[in-house]
Amino acid sequence: MPPAPTRWRRGGRSPPRLLQRALLVAAFSAAALIVLILLQHRHGPEPPNPSTAAHARDSSDELLDDSPPAERDPEASHSAGTGDGSTCATVERMGEEAAGPGRGSPEQASLRVREMIRRHFELHGAERVRTLPAHEFCKQGFVLGKASEAGFGNEMYKILTAGALSVMLNRSLIIGQTRGLYPFGEYISYTNQSFTIHEIKHLWRKHHCARTYGRDLNIRVDIFENPAETNVLCSDWNNWKDPIIWFDGATDAVGIQFFLKNVHPRMKAAASALFGLPDSLYARPNTFGELMRAIISPSSKVQEAVDWVLKGANPDIVLHTRMMANRPVRARKAAVLCIKRALQISHIKGTPLVALVSDTPAFVKELKSDISEFAEVLYFDYKLFAKTSGLEIVGNDKPLDFRSRDWGSAPRWVAFVDFFVAAQARYAVVTGAHRRVGTTYAQLIAALAAANRHGREPSGANFTFLSSVHSNLLVEGLSTQVGWGHIWNRYAGPLSCRHQPHQCALTPFLPPAWWDGQWQSPIPRDVRRLLEYGVRLSNTGEVDKRHLVSHCRSRKDHVKRYHVLPPYKNPARS
Repeated sequence: MPPAPTRWRRGGRSPPRLLQRALLVAAFSAAALIVLILLQHRHGPEPPNPSTAAHARDSSDELLDDSPPAERDPEASHSAGTGDGSTCATVERMGEEAAGPGRGSPEQASLRVREMIRRHFELHGAERVRTLPAHEFCKQGFVLGKASEAGFGNEMYKILTAGALSVMLNRSLIIGQTRGLYPFGEYISYTNQSFTIHEIKHLWRKHHCARTYGRDLNIRVDIFENPAETNVLCSDWNNWKDPIIWFDGATDAVGIQFFLKNVHPRMKAAASALFGLPDSLYARPNTFGELMRAIISPSSKVQEAVDWVLKGANPDIVLHTRMMANRPVRARKAAVLCIKRALQISHIKGTPLVALVSDTPAFVKELKSDISEFAEVLYFDYKLFAKTSGLEIVGNDKPLDFRSRDWGSAPRWVAFVDFFVAAQARYAVVTGAHRRVGTTYAQLIAALAAANRHGREPSGANFTFLSSVHSNLLVEGLSTQVGWGHIWNRYAGPLSCRHQPHQCALTPFLPPAWWDGQWQSPIPRDVRRLLEYGVRLSNTGEVDKRHLVSHCRSRKDHVKRYHVLPPYKNPARS
């Protein structure tokens, strides 16, 4: 037999070498794969929070499907949807962190504050204090809350700020009047536990507080809007001896919460007891809702109009939209989707009743046609009310011309009927807007509605506040939410994702005043503004405490006071 060809003889000896080469290649491949996995584990994106992911599956799928193709850009949607912890978060993820189930229900904290407020007015309320003997009455301190009749939300925050400060300082509350009339006095009744300046002047003279006890009746004024002069961060207001204190210029939820960063432990502790700690892992109390519940109620005429609207049936969900005469389609679609989300959360059986409140009647009509497909719709038709009810509400029939775009074309009193109708919501309040979401008016609706439910009905524990933010507002993230009166302002900085689809976000009842929470970050304008108050912020909103203490040590208290009654002059010394 002839010998085998040479190549076959080589082939016969080659398998061991091939096997060795194959094993080497496999070993290198395995090593490379392990290195890649380790690198991805160390540097890859943070996995989404399970509750956040579940929430996104429940709501964002619908929202994404509703967005136009341009808004469903795969890269943009992925970036917004994952909320990469190292870069940015969507509004929904921010809301989940601020007001989600992981923080617990605010009901328990709110009921604690309710009891604080009840005890305060029991001890320092006008009913008791006006009966005190002279030597005790003349030692009493007071806080003045004074408002004009501009925008209801901003002006009501002035009164509520005074109420909060009276609790913090253990002083009695005075609600200021103009020419003998309370602010919005035709539409709102105020607690009989508050004083007027007129009554304090009368009692001061009656008890001879200046002559006998050497205490002139004056007001110490601190203007929050003047950063160079306000003592909100640097002074212990417990030490102020003036009979009356007026903390002026706090037109939103922020001013009074500046005391949370006051450098004096007593002031900080008093503020924290009423508002909770801003960086707490637990839900913060619905402080302004509880203050409203204690201080205001609708006037008898407004209550009659509210009863006419409700006809014995409180709305399940309330939608408030501030459109300023605009009717964008995306805002409407986002609002409808957010109502559906509220219905999901609330587990309402049967046909839900949804109440609509807006400054733009034409927008309400369009919303009504959309919502009527799945809910019964309630809306205060003030023209029909005026024709058929037989009731007449005395007040300004026409809005101020220069305010008609801001407040809407309806008479002023309609906003108060709308407000107290909306405050009867049983399960949820949804707020939307053409530009800025969560105005002071919407905040107060949600706060009072929650206070009306907490401790009374099973639904109170799960009462929900939602913000509907349409995609046009999120092209640059939340950077459009400027202004301290808007609830998402503290989230408007660089941690807010760009190019988000429509968002329906859980919203805290107590608007944040600082940037201590996760995903909160300031816009450059607010960084500059806080510097004027002596507060140095990092890019993500942390306060430089050393700088604040140094600032407070380098300044003196600014004192501005006015005499309510002429100072007493001792004849023996003259």
